[in-house]
Amino acid sequence: MKILVTGVAGFIGYHLATRLLAEGNQVYGIDNLNNYYDVSLKQARLQQILPHSNFTFDYLDISDRTLVTELFAANDFDVVVHLAAQAGVRYSLQNPHAYVDSNLVGFTNILEGCRHNSIKHLIFASSSSVYGANTKVPFAVNDNVDRPISLYAATKKANELMAHAYSHLYQMPITGLRFFTVYGPWGRPDMAYFKFAQAIAHNQPIDVYNFGKMKRDFTYIDDVIEAVTRIIPTQPLTRNGQPPYKIYNLGNNQPVELNEFIATIEKIMGKSARKNLLPMQPGDVVSTYADVRELIADFDFHPTTSITLGLEKFVSWYQEYYQVASRELIAM
Repeated sequence: MKILVTGVAGFIGYHLATRLLAEGNQVYGIDNLNNYYDVSLKQARLQQILPHSNFTFDYLDISDRTLVTELFAANDFDVVVHLAAQAGVRYSLQNPHAYVDSNLVGFTNILEGCRHNSIKHLIFASSSSVYGANTKVPFAVNDNVDRPISLYAATKKANELMAHAYSHLYQMPITGLRFFTVYGPWGRPDMAYFKFAQAIAHNQPIDVYNFGKMKRDFTYIDDVIEAVTRIIPTQPLTRNGQPPYKIYNLGNNQPVELNEFIATIEKIMGKSARKNLLPMQPGDVVSTYADVRELIADFDFHPTTSITLGLEKFVSWYQEYYQVASRELIAM
């Protein structure tokens, strides 16, 4: 298959491209390499896959309608996995226009590209953030999600509505994935687990919101990629007059309290954290917990990575990556 992966220099995009290439697919990756977090990390991810003969990279911003139109017209993609987006709950309080440009305008451009070029299946990234102020757990895909508490969450909910409309109007097979706190090697520096490891390594304090009394359904990257690769070749079916459209939760189904999570990192790194205990931040939620029964039923998918094993792999990568980076800086 020839698969377009948007946001290919991102955390999930990089891992997905690596897996798809290993399975013999052609991967065309696009990314605008924005500076929301360390661009050198995105470039380092790209360097891992650029040498592959079945990989093509294009520096491209999805908010540019003309460039996206030309991209689709020049390539015969079978499947599109749309991961490019402006991420981050807290950053949406500081730079709302970035979310409109990427998550709304950009997503419209991707939908239009798929519509006019007979894409067999569009898979797009949604987020557990759409559950907003919901208190019923675990979160199920048929729960009402009309109460987002951040602009980021609102844009992801809008993506789901936009995708449903296109699926209905043009019979486009579309699958949306609500990711739950994905973590692992090559992860995002803006995520809490990455910040914790970084601060502990440098004997700096860590900010612990809601005094650590929050739970997250931490989902290891390998489990996420396994689920996505199972979903790619399977188009949603049209049933009972409904369009070929489906939403799934993609989580570990085992939420962990933040204090326990930090203690696990401390144990793995052999160092104690200096905790700066703080109240809840605007836009945050107390708990996330994925009901993944539909994913299990449709794809026989079961997350298999424990929080301890996942964090051991992340810390091992983190220590190796930044030791190498430090040596390169010294050499310069």
